[in-house]
Amino acid sequence: MMELKRTVPYYDVRTVAAVVAVLLLSCSSVVQGGDIVHHDDKTPRRPGCDNNFVLVKVATWINGKEEMEFVGIGARFGLTLESKEKRANQIRLALADPPDCCSVPRNKLTGEAILVHRGNCSFTTKANVAEAAGASAILIINNQTELFKMVCEKNETDLDIGIPAIMLPQDAGQSMIENIINSSVVSVQLYSPKRPAVDVAEVFLWLMAVATILCASFWSAWSAREAAIEHDKLLKDGSDEYHGIEATQSSGMVEINILSAILFVVIASCFLIMLYKLMSFWFIEVLVVLFCIGGVEGLQTCLVTLLSCFRWFENAAETFVKVPFLGAISYLTLAVSPFCIAFAVIWAVFRRVSFAWIGQDILGIALIVTVLQIVRIPNLKVGTVLLGCAFLYDLFWVFVSKWWFHESVMIVVARGGRSGEDGIPMLLKIPRMFDPWGGYSIIGFGDIILPGLLVAFSLRYDWLSKKTLRTGYFIWAMIAYGLGLLITYVALNLMDGHGQPALLYIVPFTLGTFLALGKKRGDLRHLWTKGDPYRPCPHVQLQPAE
Repeated sequence: MMELKRTVPYYDVRTVAAVVAVLLLSCSSVVQGGDIVHHDDKTPRRPGCDNNFVLVKVATWINGKEEMEFVGIGARFGLTLESKEKRANQIRLALADPPDCCSVPRNKLTGEAILVHRGNCSFTTKANVAEAAGASAILIINNQTELFKMVCEKNETDLDIGIPAIMLPQDAGQSMIENIINSSVVSVQLYSPKRPAVDVAEVFLWLMAVATILCASFWSAWSAREAAIEHDKLLKDGSDEYHGIEATQSSGMVEINILSAILFVVIASCFLIMLYKLMSFWFIEVLVVLFCIGGVEGLQTCLVTLLSCFRWFENAAETFVKVPFLGAISYLTLAVSPFCIAFAVIWAVFRRVSFAWIGQDILGIALIVTVLQIVRIPNLKVGTVLLGCAFLYDLFWVFVSKWWFHESVMIVVARGGRSGEDGIPMLLKIPRMFDPWGGYSIIGFGDIILPGLLVAFSLRYDWLSKKTLRTGYFIWAMIAYGLGLLITYVALNLMDGHGQPALLYIVPFTLGTFLALGKKRGDLRHLWTKGDPYRPCPHVQLQPAE
């Protein structure tokens, strides 16, 4: 083995960064669990049919023993349910005869909840028949595994329904029917707990996203400042080694141009369609493997950079060994790599356990920080094209795609589609802590990386041009990103948890602030075309802004 001394990156990461970046951009919307697939925008409310659609918990008891709990949805009509579990009574469940409950039941009811099949007559007809027969609630089994919003027909008038009506998914209804047929006494408890207006998970996720961009921006700016100082020293000394070293130092960075910014979004759209069409268990497994590879790369890079700052690891970080197929790798990297690989493998194996989100977030943050260090925008023009295309991308695949595919493509992909998995791995997520419905607050990697490129560019510009926080652009870019993400979560809650494209709110805040501030200060032309500050004296040592 031969030892090498060098200060440049030990390998070329451009290919890995490009592949990972497309994956990240493909899943760039903030989504929230709990919304229903079908909508009824064409059916207006009217007296007797004006309930809000609410999710309903259906707890089941079999022979007095509590068993499974299912989730249904309340109808637009009928009695509203209790929101507190302790106030909800247990009701014995009976099967409808006939099963569709479109005519008077043959069996006598004395306050039981009646379980009926969907079809052959309207929902309100079933509810009226069940109430007249003495039922205290009606549970309608859907003919699919998803939930459906029950509304009133246009010409219906008998809407004074005094019992609650709940739609159940097909598998839940089938399970209840089997238990009743087996001569078991089945009881249900129906209640609809309310979600908190703001969950702590959203606050922590907001802090996580802002802190990730903050750390990545400082790392990117620090690297650019160190490279500029080395550049100036070489020019001052008149060294002939300058050109070779400059080329080597820049080999680890990927600089986006206008064409690549446009292609970036086009390729990401193609990849998103492929995810949507091919989404299955095995395809999720492939994504997990790719995420683990990127996560190992990111975690390794972050740990090596962090440990290199300590004097005890300085020698190991600067001493390299040549490894076949991989090239020159530092001893510190060799020491850290097994831990990173083991961490990713353990997460992949146990990713379905309740606390696996911690490992996913660690790998994801490390990957995001590394990508923001590797990928850079050279000027504001490229940043505007990239974020503008990403803005349209998010808007199209979250909202407009419903017209062609009858569902939001990006939200389906982010949740794992029909794969049976709890979402794809290219997301940061935190469990909703005080939400009785559980679930996760999540944010796509693209919602951090794409605006993060602009924020990192602003700090690099401020440091290299020796601007203070007050006269620079970084602090305003960070504030704009924080406000844009905050507005995203406000919109998310106003929309009852329906998925929202975060870049719809973040891009106008960040890019609009940068453009307006640059225009006001007279820097817009230079930022738009050049990007790098003008430094007439290369021998002047650069210092970070205070």
